[in-house]
Amino acid sequence: MDQSDHDTWVMRAQRRPVTSEAFEALERAAAHVQGGGLLVVPTDTVYGIGALASDPAAVARLLAAKGRGRQMPPPVLVAGPDQLAGVVADIPSAARALIETFWPGALTLVLTAAPDLGWDLGETGGTIAVRMPDHPLALSLLRVTGPMAVTSANRTGEPPAAAAARAAFPSGAPLGGHDDGSGGVIVLDGGPTPGPVPSTIVSLAADRALTPVVLRDGVLARAALAAVVDPVLRAAGAAPLADAMDAMDAMDVEEEHKGVGA
Repeated sequence: MDQSDHDTWVMRAQRRPVTSEAFEALERAAAHVQGGGLLVVPTDTVYGIGALASDPAAVARLLAAKGRGRQMPPPVLVAGPDQLAGVVADIPSAARALIETFWPGALTLVLTAAPDLGWDLGETGGTIAVRMPDHPLALSLLRVTGPMAVTSANRTGEPPAAAAARAAFPSGAPLGGHDDGSGGVIVLDGGPTPGPVPSTIVSLAADRALTPVVLRDGVLARAALAAVVDPVLRAAGAAPLADAMDAMDAMDVEEEHKGVGA
């Protein structure tokens, strides 16, 4: 799915009426997450599985469900830039320009984490990946729960799920659509998502604030990113957005971001 198709899907999703049943489902989903449970949630790319970002036990269960170690920390979804307060150390000017242009949307930004952030997402190296999804259900949920650690709703190495029925943990076992009281996984079904193309990931953490690098190509094309950040970078006396990485960077990126999905 290219950018224009993705934008068309988002506009249609935003026009869909929110029913009383949907509100009730959101309330149950939010309570489940706030109680430490895992939730399969629709986004504007693929389905994700997530937990409250501030709950270390829930995040550990999330990584276990995903089949992922602490060396691959999950990104964090937020309801808006206001939820970044206390989460990131700062928002560089280039990152702010990208947020103003592409959020909500399929853009994940890797920024420097706030030094006193007490979350345990894994071995983050002092950084945190953040995104504001362009999906009405996801945004409504995040406004209630606050930031959630969310990764694609598939086991590591398997294809991402673009429909709730496709998400399964462990591999091949369908997720229950109800809360069984065990703090397990429930599903917030929002219908099909655009998938399977994931969000674009750009790092502006630490010394990358003026030398941003694309860690993963996704829905947003590099040319679209460059059109926004290059004027900011040039004004600061920096070079335009890099469109290439050396071999070591490429290997690190492939290993770190494989299967992130949402």
